[in-house]
Amino acid sequence: MIKIDTVPLGPLGTNAYLLSNPDTKKGIIIDPGMNPQPLIKKIASLDIEAILLTHAHFDHIGGVDEIRKLKKCPVYIHDLEADWLTNPKKNGSARWPELGADIVTDPAEFALDEGQVLEFLGIQLKVFHTPGHSPGSVSFLYDKHLFGGDVLFRLSVGRTDLPGGDTNTLLDSIQDKLFLLNDDVIVYPGHGVRTTIGFERDNNPYV
Repeated sequence: MIKIDTVPLGPLGTNAYLLSNPDTKKGIIIDPGMNPQPLIKKIASLDIEAILLTHAHFDHIGGVDEIRKLKKCPVYIHDLEADWLTNPKKNGSARWPELGADIVTDPAEFALDEGQVLEFLGIQLKVFHTPGHSPGSVSFLYDKHLFGGDVLFRLSVGRTDLPGGDTNTLLDSIQDKLFLLNDDVIVYPGHGVRTTIGFERDNNPYV
């Protein structure tokens, strides 16, 4: 049985997600954000197999290097944002210095791509390339659980006014990929509360 914990981190309340198997004491992390101490406490007794990034904006990657060095685990990101990890101008941390220092991490070990299937913890996660909020945004689907980063929120969508963002591309990603999923798929967003594909398809005013 896979346990899913939501850990809001940093000044923007970015949701980090910890998927773990209590029996094997193994886990994976999706988007370890800034000020990751609460997440680090949660993983103290776990063997972390990987860090998966939905995208490389600073508030989603702030804890990458600290956790990677602590747990000796690889990082996965889409190639379109591979160089954002090493560039504070691209990841946005240089744009808002009042929120913290420039964020620079080592490069990711592995690339993500559309249709890829990852296997961790005895489960599979399917990768969807869902650009629009950022060029390399991806979403991860495990069973009926979708980890979508900043693409789709409850009654809202991701902002597209940052470098590399595009509103039409974002709406295409939602309509042509995410909204093809079943109604009961739970959406775990990068910020805020969970929702479902069916609820958003019927009620989201932006799509």
